[in-house]
Amino acid sequence: MIRPILRYGQSPLHRPASEVAAVDDEIQRLVDDMIETMYAAPGVGLAATQVGVPVRLFVIDLSVGRRASDLIVMINPVFVAREGMQLEEEGCLSVPGFNATVVRPARAIVRGLDRSANEHTIDGRELLARAFQHEMDHLDGTLFVDRLRGIKKDLIVRKIQKLKRSGRW
Repeated sequence: MIRPILRYGQSPLHRPASEVAAVDDEIQRLVDDMIETMYAAPGVGLAATQVGVPVRLFVIDLSVGRRASDLIVMINPVFVAREGMQLEEEGCLSVPGFNATVVRPARAIVRGLDRSANEHTIDGRELLARAFQHEMDHLDGTLFVDRLRGIKKDLIVRKIQKLKRSGRW
């Protein structure tokens, strides 16, 4: 089932998520729904908080569904290591129509559970490292807009407020 994606400003997006207690049927359905929602959007990643479920879970597929082997499911993820720096433009399914250059690690190693509740560790570099950090931020209640400073952040926030006032957000 495709779930609605929350947008910047909706309070569940701005709160930290809780650990997944058990990888049960409810979590399996959530994973299936998140994958379907991510592909339909289309996007390369989606955190549970973006569909209004405050648990530490995200899905990523840099191939956007072209290669099944590229699908990553991370439950209760934690960073093992982060290093380096990259500056690239980034967008978000919860902030549609807006992009900005965000500082992210060039490498991020993440450990968590897969959908079978087996622990796995993935070493992400470049775009995958960026996606890991982006989705982990969601689980901590942070969006890419929150990482911006100055005029760029103000401009995006003002445009979103204007869209809200006109009922288009």
